[in-house]
Amino acid sequence: MPAERQADRRPRIAIVSTYDELCGIAGYTRAIEKQLAPYVDLQIFDLDQYLLKSTHRRVRRLADQHILEIARALRGYDSVNIQLEHGTLGHTSRDIIRRFRILANAAPALSVTMHTVLTGDDLPYELMGRLLRKGRIIAMFEAIGASLKSRVLSYGIHGLLRRLQSRKRVSVIVHAKRDMRMMRDIFRLNNVFHHPLSFIAHAEAWGLRQRTRRNDFSLIETLPADVKLVGTFGFLSSYKGFETAIRALNFLPDNYHLLIFGGVHPQGIKREQAIDPYIAKLLQAARIGQTPLDHLRESGLALSPGGDVTRLIAEHPETLRARVHFMGALSDSEFAAAMALCDAAVFPYIEVGQSSSGPISIALEMGTRVIASRTAAFRAYARYHPELIEFFDIGNYAELAGRIAARGRASGRIPELVYNTETNARLYLEANGCAAAHAPGQEVTLQEAAE
Repeated sequence: MPAERQADRRPRIAIVSTYDELCGIAGYTRAIEKQLAPYVDLQIFDLDQYLLKSTHRRVRRLADQHILEIARALRGYDSVNIQLEHGTLGHTSRDIIRRFRILANAAPALSVTMHTVLTGDDLPYELMGRLLRKGRIIAMFEAIGASLKSRVLSYGIHGLLRRLQSRKRVSVIVHAKRDMRMMRDIFRLNNVFHHPLSFIAHAEAWGLRQRTRRNDFSLIETLPADVKLVGTFGFLSSYKGFETAIRALNFLPDNYHLLIFGGVHPQGIKREQAIDPYIAKLLQAARIGQTPLDHLRESGLALSPGGDVTRLIAEHPETLRARVHFMGALSDSEFAAAMALCDAAVFPYIEVGQSSSGPISIALEMGTRVIASRTAAFRAYARYHPELIEFFDIGNYAELAGRIAARGRASGRIPELVYNTETNARLYLEANGCAAAHAPGQEVTLQEAAE
């Protein structure tokens, strides 16, 4: 192709990721697609989770064939981005590393977005000792297994990238500066970028907020106008700490209601399981479906003879049934609109070493007041957006209630974020070697990204 025609051609970028799935990585990929579409010719290669997550021998062979077919197609692109959440490539460490190697070797140039940064740390001896003292032997061996798997994946993936960067352009994108330093200093990777997750442009957020109404959500459209809505967001999982938000509701006036947006992750649905254990835990925390008799049984108190039995089988007097609303799983647009409805978005996560969180990014971009537990991931995210997040100590539901009731940043004022969808698109363009002419606004340099 003549040089002048080559210069005019839009870069061709392939993204390998889950896409047509109800999961955070797929949602972020759809956001990236929208951000990059004006500047490059983009193709998404959807990772088939039915094939890739199977442990059946024949299906695993079909999964390998699926990866090989994607790899063959990647050779026709200028650069390839892999949205890496390790579990989307397979169940075992061996499968994950092998399939990642096939994709990475096939890419003419490569960028890898790491949604979970594995540190390769030693065994968690403190956690093991604590579980052993409590007699939780199975949990202890599970922790050992998870740690060993993390270590194998860390050195397998990072070692491969280190070798590849001597043969072709390899970039790594992470979501926190601390993770960038780890990739650069410990795993000796050269071109490492960092940028917080970003989903919704300012104008899009403003338009969505303007047209969203409470009656768009049938489960809450009949609530009185003076009800204050506190939202939690994301798949229902024990590390989300939603029970902390439920307990905080006990310390708030009756016109405060909690909306739980999200459902059980599709991969977490178990065959013949009557109710997910975490949902059962949330119902118990809210005393939904409980009676005073249940409380007596749990506390070990004996029933006195001659008491009023009917009183003991009535609804628990402290139930939060009317103030806790399970809103279910939502689409991308519904999820963002739900943020716009809430007077505050609460993220009461516990510390599990998580690298980033999509819901807190969307809430901030939608102009919702954000209150978060003081986890490492949330503190790292707040450094990109100083003074826009209110913090409370993990699990301290009394402090959380005080934060919710106190006067904080008004919900509805959409901030002009320094790190936004435009800077995110700019970073992706550079990480994939696209010419500055194709980038929106001022070019982000590798040096700036590493500072």
